[in-house]
Amino acid sequence: MKKQLLNSTKLAKMDLQRFADDPVGLLSKGSTLGYKPTGAEPGTFTTIGSVTSIPDIGSEPEKVDVTTLTDSKRQYIKGLQDQDNLTFAAVYRKSIFNTLKAAEKTDTVYDWKITYPDGTSFTFTGAFSLVFNGAEINGALAFQIIVVVSKGPDFVPAP
Repeated sequence: MKKQLLNSTKLAKMDLQRFADDPVGLLSKGSTLGYKPTGAEPGTFTTIGSVTSIPDIGSEPEKVDVTTLTDSKRQYIKGLQDQDNLTFAAVYRKSIFNTLKAAEKTDTVYDWKITYPDGTSFTFTGAFSLVFNGAEINGALAFQIIVVVSKGPDFVPAP
């Protein structure tokens, strides 16, 4: 009877990372980078499966000097942020690299999406270039995806 009960019971598969609380932290495993041509159907991002690192997102705002001749100390306000290029590291896989290399040659601007395991994401727009990394003894071949950000990045909270 017990064996029959176990066979008929279906266990729910759960992603416990989605329930992680801020003080506990969140493992980066499962983070993804996706891209699609700008204007393509929403939700149709192609995931790049060989990404090994995601850069810092965001930048320090510039200071704007608003000091007047009557001030005894300089005064500043927060200025614009200038996002650097975003450089993603990836392990070389022939099919992924060749697909990206073909897309790079079209000079198309792409929409990009970084998604973290809890559903939080960042979206941005930009053209990209690839750099094939040097080789070394006992090292994995790798390449970099360098996105020149033309819009964003914008924070999208987890659902």
